[in-house]
Amino acid sequence: MNLRLLESWSFTKAVLWSLIIGGALLMSAGAAADSITEWNERALACTTTAKLFPYPASRAIAMVHVAMFDAANSIEHRYSAYKVQVSAPPGSSAEAAAIAAAHSVLLKLFPDQSAELDAAYAASMARIPDDGKAGGVEVGEKVAAEIVSLRANDGADAPNQYRPVTAPGVYVMTVLPIGSNWPGVKPWLMKSGSQFRPGPPPKLTSQVWARDYNEIKDVGGKKSTVRTAAQTEMGRFWQMAGPGSWAPIGRQLAATPGRTLLQNARLFALTEMAAADSQIAVLDAKYTYNFWRPITAIRNGDIDGNDQTTRVADWEPLIDTPLHPEYPCAHCINSMAVAAVLESEFGNGPIPVLTMTSSTLPGVVHQWSSIKEWTDEVAAARIYGGLHYRNSTVVGQEMGRKIGELAVSSYLRPLPGTPLGQAQSSPPPPTAPAEVHSLKVTVLSTMLANGGLR
Repeated sequence: MNLRLLESWSFTKAVLWSLIIGGALLMSAGAAADSITEWNERALACTTTAKLFPYPASRAIAMVHVAMFDAANSIEHRYSAYKVQVSAPPGSSAEAAAIAAAHSVLLKLFPDQSAELDAAYAASMARIPDDGKAGGVEVGEKVAAEIVSLRANDGADAPNQYRPVTAPGVYVMTVLPIGSNWPGVKPWLMKSGSQFRPGPPPKLTSQVWARDYNEIKDVGGKKSTVRTAAQTEMGRFWQMAGPGSWAPIGRQLAATPGRTLLQNARLFALTEMAAADSQIAVLDAKYTYNFWRPITAIRNGDIDGNDQTTRVADWEPLIDTPLHPEYPCAHCINSMAVAAVLESEFGNGPIPVLTMTSSTLPGVVHQWSSIKEWTDEVAAARIYGGLHYRNSTVVGQEMGRKIGELAVSSYLRPLPGTPLGQAQSSPPPPTAPAEVHSLKVTVLSTMLANGGLR
């Protein structure tokens, strides 16, 4: 969507409602629920500081949230554990357990960030009453150690052994693609990285290929004359990748009034495990099929055997092409895996305005009135950016939904007879006024600098 400044009166309304949504959503769930979202932001900051690629960043954040859930659940006993259930001293604080678990996992993963992590830990713990704090910390640290041990030999440290395709003596690019080892990483939910591997991409002689080729050639090129300003903005907005491209959506929904610490711990554990598995699954498919990116295909459009495609010798995408094969779309599988989990709790209908900023397009805010609107934009943006064919976005979303549904149906299930297990649905989020839903504009960098929106 294209964001512009409104006339002063409309701009004022947008600012006020943005503050209401951005502030009230965060405050309404209470301090306990905030500990989950707070440490989600802390974990994301750690991966950003460490400059991790999206797939190891997703693994790290999944480790944090699984530990937080199993720690809190060890005290409250309302769901099946993911892997770890430890004994808790009577009266132990579930919130202290969750915080201690997050802190301990992050210290193991990012020891060079210990000063920042210790300061954040002290601030979080200072809000918790002393009664039960020590017991909670003991539980959290035990669970964290178990989760770290569980993932110690999961294949994430395997070397990049990608073998470039060439002929003797022929030059090829000397930059190795990334993530070629990731299909061998142990999944959190799936039986293997290939469990949801799709069929092959379209044949180059097919109508589907011709359709997708010509679409992205026209709308995805750097010099495109048919792509609109709004579509260009969308492509650049979604150049961001990894957990930062979905975590803000979960944090806003987690602030729905009436939600508990454990509900949010479970929500984030499921979404981050689904996202982490989507990284494994998509890289498995990418390196199975090694399908060419648009920049390669369009510069070689005269050798694909399809009379409906034409070569463009100097074609370039709007945004830089990632260093891994095209098929299927990673952004699409990631966002849909997360969306399937979110929809299991919040439904697939209208919700209050969700907002996000982008690290790759500072000063711009996008907003959506449903989870589906968000995932649809993510998929379209990868076409406008010149990175993915339409069929790849569809296949990626189909894979992501399967992973998210697996998470919800088979993991962290409510235990029989528990109050929370008998009433799983959360209260619906408050509905924004109709006039606010009609506003397709939010605020710019001046407001972001003041922390008005997250």
